[in-house]
Amino acid sequence: MKSPPEIAKAICDTGCKKVQLPLGKMFVLAVFAGVYIGFGSQLMTVVTQDLKNYLGLGFAQFLGGAVFTVGLMLVVIGGAELFTGNNLIMISCCNKMAPWKGLLKNWIVVYVGNFVGSLLLASIAFAGFYYSTTGTSALGLRALSIANAKVDLGFIDALARGIGCNWLVCLAVWLATSSDDTIGKIGGIFFPIMAFVAMGFEHSIANVYFIPMGLLLTTLPQYAPQASANLTWSGFLVNNLLPVTIGNIIGGAFFVGVLYWYVYVKGQKQ
Repeated sequence: MKSPPEIAKAICDTGCKKVQLPLGKMFVLAVFAGVYIGFGSQLMTVVTQDLKNYLGLGFAQFLGGAVFTVGLMLVVIGGAELFTGNNLIMISCCNKMAPWKGLLKNWIVVYVGNFVGSLLLASIAFAGFYYSTTGTSALGLRALSIANAKVDLGFIDALARGIGCNWLVCLAVWLATSSDDTIGKIGGIFFPIMAFVAMGFEHSIANVYFIPMGLLLTTLPQYAPQASANLTWSGFLVNNLLPVTIGNIIGGAFFVGVLYWYVYVKGQKQ
C-alpha cells in the first residue's frame, strides 16, 4: 500500500489528468457516475424497504449503507467522473499542478453530467417498478419516505450532513488510492461509504436520484397524498441540493483536499 504522502502525490497526478479530459469524454464519464450512484441508491431502497420492522432501524441503516457502497466501487474501479470525489482535485490546484479554471470547468461539467445520469436512472427505475402498477408497494413507500425526509431538512441540518458525507467520501477515494489491487480498493471504499450512509449524512448526487424518484411518485394518485408539502422541485433544489452541495464541497475540498495538501504536499519537492 502507499503511504499517506504517496497517496497525496497520486491524487495530485490524477487531478491533473482529470482537468485535461476532453469535454465530451468528461461529460459521458460524469453521466456514468450519476447512473452508478443511482444503482447504489436504488439497491439501498430495495434492501431497506421493510428491514427495520424485523432487525431494527440501526441494523437496517447499516445494511443500507453496506449495499450503497457498490455505487462508488463502480465509479472508482469501473472508471467514471463523480463530482464529490473530484473535490480532491483541490490538492492539484493548491500544489499549482492544475489550473483553477480547470477545476471549475471539471466541477461544473461533472456536476451536470452526474445530474443527467441520476435522473436517467431514476426515470428507468420509475418506469420499471412503479409507473404501470396500481396501489402502493413497500418499495414505493420507502422511496417516498426517503425523499420526504431529505426535503424536510433545515438548511443548517442539510449543510452539516453534506460536510460529514463528503469528508467520508473523499476519505474513501483516498483509501482506495492507497491500494494497487482491486480487493484493497473495495475495502478502502466500503467502510467510509457504509459509515456515511448508516449515520445519515447527505450526498448531493445520490439525492439527485432519491428526491426526483419521490417527485415522480407524486405523479401517481396512490402516492401523492403521502408526499411532504416540501416535496417539490423548489423544495428539492433549495431545501436540499443547494445546502448539501455546499456542504459536500466544504467536507471534501477543504477538510480532505486542502488540509491533506498542507500536511503531506506543501513544501515538498516535486
